[in-house]
Amino acid sequence: MLFNSLEFFVFFPTVTTLYFLFPQRYRWALLLAASCVFYMAFIPVYILILFFTIIIDYSAGIFIEESEGTRRRFFFYISVVSTVGVLFVFKYFNFFNANIAGLAKFLDWSYSYEGLMLALPLGLSFHTFQSLSYVIEVYRGNQKAEKNFGIYSLYVMFYPQLVAGPIERPQNLLKQFYQSHSFDYDRVTDGLKLMAWGLFKKVVIADRLAVFVNNVYNNPHAFEGVPLILATVFFAFQIYCDFSGYSDIAIGAAQVMGFRLMQNFERPYLSKSIAEFWKRWHISLSTWFRDYFYIPLGGNRVPVNRWYLNLFLTFLISGLWHGANWTFVFWGALNGFYLIFAIVTANARNRFTHAIGLQRYPRVHKGVKVLSTFALICFAWIFFRANSIEDAFYIVTHLFNGVADFIWNYAEYLIAAHINSGPKPDKSIREVLAMGKNMGEFRTALKLIVLLVIVQLIQRKGVIRQRISSRPVLLRWSAYYLFVLALIMYGLQSSEKFIYFQF
Repeated sequence: MLFNSLEFFVFFPTVTTLYFLFPQRYRWALLLAASCVFYMAFIPVYILILFFTIIIDYSAGIFIEESEGTRRRFFFYISVVSTVGVLFVFKYFNFFNANIAGLAKFLDWSYSYEGLMLALPLGLSFHTFQSLSYVIEVYRGNQKAEKNFGIYSLYVMFYPQLVAGPIERPQNLLKQFYQSHSFDYDRVTDGLKLMAWGLFKKVVIADRLAVFVNNVYNNPHAFEGVPLILATVFFAFQIYCDFSGYSDIAIGAAQVMGFRLMQNFERPYLSKSIAEFWKRWHISLSTWFRDYFYIPLGGNRVPVNRWYLNLFLTFLISGLWHGANWTFVFWGALNGFYLIFAIVTANARNRFTHAIGLQRYPRVHKGVKVLSTFALICFAWIFFRANSIEDAFYIVTHLFNGVADFIWNYAEYLIAAHINSGPKPDKSIREVLAMGKNMGEFRTALKLIVLLVIVQLIQRKGVIRQRISSRPVLLRWSAYYLFVLALIMYGLQSSEKFIYFQF
């Protein structure tokens, strides 16, 4: 069931109303049943896979807590191998099998294993990591094993964050299912506002940008230069609005019922470095890899070369987590390289900054860092979005073709437009700028990006929805009506899936 579907607009208020009407002792059962219905709306039979991992990890948690020494480690490894094994079979087996077959063919070896005809269950990577975090925390002694099978099942299947996170830790979420949540007007309305903003980012901004991005990235060889650059920048904002929009709806829906989910995004494109970006982007996943992969490898408490290797491996595996494709592997490796390069060149960059006197202009310096970080992130997004590694390298090698000529021609057009009182741009300029699509829609997309950036800048001084709540009634409700009107008028009614559903 999609958050941007009519079914959800019936499902959510129905479940929420019943939740507040039900006695506390039955609420977890209602939410578990609702979560099952929510997940089965996609491919019903795949809920059996979810139940399999739930049974394994629930049992393992109890056995781990009650055991010691080798026996304790045995149950921990059984749980991890079983859970990761399910993820491997459905998500990675065909990828590794195809690459082994390709290597065997190159070496003239005999290899005849065929791929599996299996569809990837929605959100498998997300609830796999949520299950693993529970088992790891029980093994470390930071979390008591959950004895109530239904409550543990709800921890894994809680419908707001079941398909695409945030990836919650047991210490935060499990205890909340035992707490009584009464109806609180301010909390409920604040959650609904967050859901509305998330829906706006998805159906108004992300889905509109997707039209241009898909037109270019699904046929990149038909474009070069400016359209490739624009499509890449558009994708940067598309994936942010798409994924952060999902997170806002998930967090807001949980908040309405009284549950607190962790923040997943914090204005990442205002970051001044790649390291800062990864502290602001998909925070639940970044901290998961930090706590359960990077730190166990030794983190930065090891010799320098080992530290670099730890960083690189963390991002390499993170890339593979996103998808069984060399594009994601390369994307992860590129981000790992960014971080290592930033560490290695830190002193040289500081000396250069002082040599040109840039530090004397802090706002300009900050702007340069934000824009350069955004440019690097956009370049990496090419590999994330490209349909194949071949397409990605085509885009990279043709990214700046004809850009100088286009800038010169466009400058001439602007001068002529000023002199001749605004003639329309010629057809070639319109086609390049609109990436083969409608020029009016292109202008709307640009305005929406500018609007998003303005909102992000304003939010540095406080959450906008909370600031609006403190305004007089007339002003407050006028803002709400205008927002709903904009959502209806500009929202695309295509019920496009969220990008991260594929992971």
